[in-house]
Amino acid sequence: MHKAATIFRKEFRGYFVSPIAYIVISVFLILSGWFFFSTFFLFGQAEMRSFFSLLPVTFSFIIPAVTMRLFSEEFNTGSYELMLTMPVSSLDIIIGKFTAAAAFVAVMLAPTVSYGIFISFIGDLDWGPVAGGYAGALLLGASFASIGLFASSLTRNQIIAFITGMSFCFVLTLIDKMLFFLPEGVLNVLQYMGAGFHFQNISKGIIDSRDILYFLSICFVMLYATNLVIQEKK
Repeated sequence: MHKAATIFRKEFRGYFVSPIAYIVISVFLILSGWFFFSTFFLFGQAEMRSFFSLLPVTFSFIIPAVTMRLFSEEFNTGSYELMLTMPVSSLDIIIGKFTAAAAFVAVMLAPTVSYGIFISFIGDLDWGPVAGGYAGALLLGASFASIGLFASSLTRNQIIAFITGMSFCFVLTLIDKMLFFLPEGVLNVLQYMGAGFHFQNISKGIIDSRDILYFLSICFVMLYATNLVIQEKK
């Protein structure tokens, strides 16, 4: 774990030594703030449900942009081969990169807490669903980060990694909304596979072990798949 922590510090610091992190955070805050406040005053309700309802779609293209370079850049520059000569395992590298991406998502979300503080000044905000929404957002962000990491491990081209990761995330976000014409039995199964469905439950303040297990399962499967790809490239 000490080696994974070293990789984490390197990757997390790497986000903030380039303008990419600041651009991504700025785009996220502008989009989320615009969509939230443009509808907040129309409904006149002291809640953040509209903000959380947009997060799965926003994360679907923001997080792949954050993770697209994690492996692709190193494959392209040849620095990954240099890393393999060091006393670190593939698992250390994967865990370090994944936790760095998940921590970056948490940093990206942190300024949006000010939305809730602002609302609490002008109305009676129920902080229970808000806390549940942020817990779900962190789980969703970690899941999408693991998907983006897997996509980045497949290619040395960052654009291809971004498109692949974004496609995976969008499918998981919208799968339960696009297949309403299917039989109810099949729809229930596909609905359970949708990230948006599970995130919606948590964002309402309903903490269900099945929703938590869903996001943890995605992280495990994607990180395991990433490890298989990295082992194959060796």
